[in-house]
Amino acid sequence: MNNPELWSAVLSRDASRDGSFVFAVRSTGIYCRPSCPARRPRREQVSFFQVPEAAEQAGFRACRRCHPRRARANDPQVELVRQICHAIDEHDEEPLTLKTLSAETGISAHHLQRTFKEIMGVTPRQYAESRRLNQFKSKVKSSASVTEAMYEAGYGSSRSLYERSAARLGMTPATYGHGGRGMRIIYTIADCSLGRVLVAATARGVCSVALGDSDSQLIESLFAEYPNASIDSQDTLISPSLNLWLNQVLEQLKGKSSRLDLPLDLQATAFQLRVWEELQRIPFGSTRSYQEIAAAIGNPKAVRAVAGACASNHVAVVIPCHRVIRENAGLGGYRWGLERKRKLLENEQQRKQQNAAA
Repeated sequence: MNNPELWSAVLSRDASRDGSFVFAVRSTGIYCRPSCPARRPRREQVSFFQVPEAAEQAGFRACRRCHPRRARANDPQVELVRQICHAIDEHDEEPLTLKTLSAETGISAHHLQRTFKEIMGVTPRQYAESRRLNQFKSKVKSSASVTEAMYEAGYGSSRSLYERSAARLGMTPATYGHGGRGMRIIYTIADCSLGRVLVAATARGVCSVALGDSDSQLIESLFAEYPNASIDSQDTLISPSLNLWLNQVLEQLKGKSSRLDLPLDLQATAFQLRVWEELQRIPFGSTRSYQEIAAAIGNPKAVRAVAGACASNHVAVVIPCHRVIRENAGLGGYRWGLERKRKLLENEQQRKQQNAAA
């Protein structure tokens, strides 16, 4: 999509472009139609999506002022994809198969899948699985138990929940065990408030967010982690998504963003996954002890294993292992250095206090 043209339409509140795209604001987590009367954000905070459902897939919420979901798509192909998304949304308990969707739309399964992926960036099945997992993450905050949330989100068993969660994380143990053989990784490095930060990603999502003092140190660590992968810097191969993810990470490192939900491509055991998902539920500006995390996942004796899962985290701040401390309030460990952990916690505390005082 032509970003300068889209940004121009946003600045002019061009109602004729409603239905052709939406714009999302990272600082608020909200997406709008081009003609939305709300105050315009800074350009660096904005991302564009062809359909509202793709914005929601990325974790943004619809604006209650301009109701972007109500705008009808100008492109028949886009409208078709939106209808497919709606059909999937309406069948949580019995997910629609590609064959069923093909029969309902009168379009071949191959063409349907290709069109859907071109516009949404994922297949219909991946969209359905991601939506169900997001429903679980939302319901688990208000349900009486994880089991209740699991069934409310449409999972038939805890096994299917963790299998789907692992599938969303992407990388198989075999791929990871072979040093990333067959993988293509792109990375970029930037200055940040804590030194230098490297963000690396595959076609499926972010596989590394690392903090360090020098570029050479960060690059060597990435190559050591994936010795058999094909690794290029963004200087060689441009990736718009990588720029977007880097900007989100930089905002989080400054303590300016309270939410960070990026697509991930990681290898994890079922236990690590349970720990990491629990870490992502720790509120911004808060901390939990290793003992509290162990109890929260239903295994209060697994304190050392929880610490090990935190230490195995490869995506700094995306999975916020810096928010886990010792029971006596000591910092514990942090693979990117205790001073960085201390600074991250201080930044989040300051931002939390500022928000409370506002």
